[in-house]
Amino acid sequence: MTATHRLAFSLALVVLLIGGTARPAKAQVDLSGSWLARNHEDALERGAGPFLVDYLGIPLNDDGRAKALSLSPSLFSMIERECALWPPSYLVFGPFGLKMWNDTDPVSGNTTAWQIGAWEDRFGTTIWMDGRPAPSANALHERGGFTTGEWNGNILTTYTSQFKAGWIRRTGAPNSDQAAVTTHFIRHGDLLTVVAMIEDPIYFTETLTSSKNFQLDTANSQRPVGPVCVAGEEGTIEGRVPHYLPGKNPGIDDLMKAYHIPQDAALGGAETMYPEFRKKLKDRYVRPEKCVFACGGPPAPPAAPAPAAPPAPPR
Repeated sequence: MTATHRLAFSLALVVLLIGGTARPAKAQVDLSGSWLARNHEDALERGAGPFLVDYLGIPLNDDGRAKALSLSPSLFSMIERECALWPPSYLVFGPFGLKMWNDTDPVSGNTTAWQIGAWEDRFGTTIWMDGRPAPSANALHERGGFTTGEWNGNILTTYTSQFKAGWIRRTGAPNSDQAAVTTHFIRHGDLLTVVAMIEDPIYFTETLTSSKNFQLDTANSQRPVGPVCVAGEEGTIEGRVPHYLPGKNPGIDDLMKAYHIPQDAALGGAETMYPEFRKKLKDRYVRPEKCVFACGGPPAPPAAPAPAAPPAPPR
């Protein structure tokens, strides 16, 4: 064997060994940037706020429903609750955009964590990518919880647990401190779809899934962090711990009055998540003759100004 042949053989062997032992890198995409909320779905949810008793599509059990019905909006105006903040899943239920960036190891350059900045009433999220284990189940629960992530192809999948009890939606649908959220971040060009799957063994009978779309903002207008809390008046202070006793929630028939949606549908439950539930309402739902609230479509044109009154005749 000539020297040239030996060199070629050695190089081929090295390539073969490297190819047989190297692990293929997981596909990743860049999620960093300023992302504007595209609130073209669930306008009430992500705008002025939904009806007080509207749990349609939420798999509440009896305990979760009872807790939701006891909520008075004035609760959030108590000084000690104005900055209670929302759970991590509020990323897909709230009206705001998001700011994402990655932390890197200074030596290897590998991403150790993705950060989602806080915004007014939602705590920031750190998505740990370094394989660290979750804290003990008895560890302190924070507002932002504890989150780990991994890449599945081009999708970043995260798992969040150990966050405080609170409310999933502004209707008062609750989450317990045993809830957990699996979230998928899916980027297509300048669009980012975030899908959250919420499990709660205390208040839910099934997994609640919701999604929201964001669009890349080249103007970088989203704040990276805080202020973490913006206090504001949420209702009327009643001089006591605000709540509604069983059967006393004044919003129990709001959906019936506005859209003729029966009360048992408004109270939610797992069956209200599925299209087949419409068959149950077939003989009881009568479409209103006219939409009276949140009707969608373009806004009505402004009314024409009234004609000026003719001048009074001289006397």
